[in-house]
Amino acid sequence: MEENILISKIVAEVKLKMEGEGSGHDWWHVYRVWQMAKRIGEQEKANLLIVELGALLHDIADWKFHDGDDTVGPRVAEEILAKNEASQEIIEAVSKIISEVSFKGVGVKTEPSTLEGKAVQDADRIDALGAIGIARAFAYGGHKNRVMYDPNIKPVIHTTKEEYIKSEGTTVNHFYEKLLLLKDLLNTETAKEIAQSRHKFMAEYLDRFYKEWEGTM
Repeated sequence: MEENILISKIVAEVKLKMEGEGSGHDWWHVYRVWQMAKRIGEQEKANLLIVELGALLHDIADWKFHDGDDTVGPRVAEEILAKNEASQEIIEAVSKIISEVSFKGVGVKTEPSTLEGKAVQDADRIDALGAIGIARAFAYGGHKNRVMYDPNIKPVIHTTKEEYIKSEGTTVNHFYEKLLLLKDLLNTETAKEIAQSRHKFMAEYLDRFYKEWEGTM
């Protein structure tokens, strides 16, 4: 099957499945990760077909919404790719990306084993930064019925996946438990450069948040 036909079929299927989702893990998140992953993949000389398919399917069955089961995503992706007549080589490469892409706590090592996986992971993490990242954080916090901010609840650095899953901290704490740490957890030089301004914007936002919280601005 021609590469552009396969990608078009996967786009249509993912869009149908994820459109309208309200936690910040919707089709448009996938779209942004797809576009960013292509940009990173091109700069880093990765296999763009694998990068695109990995990006498109990276959240098809996110473990956060399947009781922490991180085998669901790769399995569902494999089924979709097989149904659309992808080769076994492509299926295995994309499945590996999906099994390695997710953040599971800052103390949990999750570095992808392939350049294509690194491009997809970096693109996914960049979408958690900057103005979009701030919006997604509060969307997800609302989805999980989390308190927006409570100065008496302090951030926790999670050292295991289980701690990360069970976390019930505030949305603002999530910035310190994950989002502000991401720029130092990126894999590629391309992503590290892109992340700088987004990280800076997020830090400036938090500074203003606290000033407004105390009524000094």
